[in-house]
Amino acid sequence: MHSAEAKLPVCPGPDWAAVRADFPILTREIQGKPLIYLDSANTSQKPACVIEAVDDFYRRHNANVSRTVHTLGTEATDAYEGARSKLARFLNVRADELVLCSGTTFAINLVAYSWALPRLKAGDTILVSRMEHHANIVPWQLVAEHTGARIKVAELAPDGSLDLAGLYAAMTADVKLLALAHVSNVLGTVNPVREICQEARKRGIVSVVDGSQAAPHRSLDITAIGCDFYAVTGHKMCGPTGTGALWARREHLQAMPPFVGGGDMIKEVSFEGTVFNEGPHKFEAGTPNIAGFVGLGAAVDYLQSIGMAQVEAREGELLAHATEELEKIEGLRIFGQAPGKAAVISFLIQGAHAHDLATLLDLEGVAIRSGQHCAHPLLQSLGVAATCRASLAFYNTHEEVEGFIAALNKARRLLA
Repeated sequence: MHSAEAKLPVCPGPDWAAVRADFPILTREIQGKPLIYLDSANTSQKPACVIEAVDDFYRRHNANVSRTVHTLGTEATDAYEGARSKLARFLNVRADELVLCSGTTFAINLVAYSWALPRLKAGDTILVSRMEHHANIVPWQLVAEHTGARIKVAELAPDGSLDLAGLYAAMTADVKLLALAHVSNVLGTVNPVREICQEARKRGIVSVVDGSQAAPHRSLDITAIGCDFYAVTGHKMCGPTGTGALWARREHLQAMPPFVGGGDMIKEVSFEGTVFNEGPHKFEAGTPNIAGFVGLGAAVDYLQSIGMAQVEAREGELLAHATEELEKIEGLRIFGQAPGKAAVISFLIQGAHAHDLATLLDLEGVAIRSGQHCAHPLLQSLGVAATCRASLAFYNTHEEVEGFIAALNKARRLLA
């Protein structure tokens, strides 16, 4: 291993080799090489306890929720609502303010259609940042088209951090809603959302925070952040796909109409009209992904057993190591160097296309993402068509960082 690693801070606490052994997929070989999975910002891998929780639900407890009095139905409902309670504690919010849904995309669309669409009008403005994921851009564009509101963009500093002075200057009287990522999925920038949401609140601006890249990697206290809405995605935090949640202030949940109609979000239905359930249940029409949320509850238990402070510290070590080694590669450019960034590294090597690099790395067993990362406006501002992105998680190792660097140097020689 590179001698520079000895200079890196050592993260005390968990036995990281034992933690890594909790993830069955990490024993795979790809193209005859040990898998080095560096695409956790896309989706995280799942520990055995999550896989087993989903399997156990289907084997022993499978039934629908909130519709029966038999034992299996009661067990399924308890497990589903138990997952809501676990996630609420993880986020430091009340369980009755947490809407369970398929993920951040649905959560933001819920805010767009149930809060913004009935309220915004011509002359109003929706403020978003340049670094947003499409899931935090496109819903607001749809709202703007329907209401006559307009979109205003807050720009970035050269290091990829948010230009706070520019952001606050953009918070003019016409701005009714601010949509902002907690952590950028491309640059790794960690935005000071508590400070930003406080400033928005002073000005009467409703704030929506995309927490997809924050919840898996750091301790969260949504109550302290002070936003109006906060969205998370389960599959990025060691849980199953098709899971996530929207937290909303209770006054918003009470005032917002349902986004989707159907069963279980109602108290009473007649042909003359319908009485809706209380929030959050009035936003959870139809049969939910029960087994998925059982798995998400297990994922929350797992992350808390490690400790989110430990997760963040471990990933910080790996990021420092990978960044140090990447900066030695001639012609390599890293996009996003904001202080305190998360363990996401977007990069390009001069003369090499991102997809070519990713393909050659896959031949060495290294999984990274290449492309535009659902952030077209950001990449356009950077003047590039695509980047490679290596995203690290606590289950990665320093040996994998070295393997990634070796594979990247080999690919670079082949493309030279």
